[in-house]
Amino acid sequence: MPVQSLEEIEIFKLAEEISDKWWNIVSSWSPFAKDTIGKQLVRAVDSIGANIAESYGRYHFAEKINHLYYSRGSLYEAKFFARRALKRKLVDQATYDNMLGDLSKLAPMLNAYIKSKRTQKKNA
Repeated sequence: MPVQSLEEIEIFKLAEEISDKWWNIVSSWSPFAKDTIGKQLVRAVDSIGANIAESYGRYHFAEKINHLYYSRGSLYEAKFFARRALKRKLVDQATYDNMLGDLSKLAPMLNAYIKSKRTQKKNA
């Protein structure tokens, strides 16, 4: 069975989509909002995909899984900053709901991917 490329992995593709959506949203904010919540939010969503990519490039399963845990932590950090953006009226309810929906869809996919890596480790 051929190895799937990073760009073909569903969680990676979704992480990239989320990252690009938030970038486009934050880009329109005022300088103060960009400098405070915006940078944190974009870093968090970028970190989700970056850690998935880093896990892909690791050889040892423990390192792969560890980076996927970092990715999951960044996902929850992104949810926190998304809520701050809503509360501070930087995004409307519909935008927030859409973005939270994306993050909520990604979370169980990421958990399943972590589980699959643990299974691969046991069977290696």
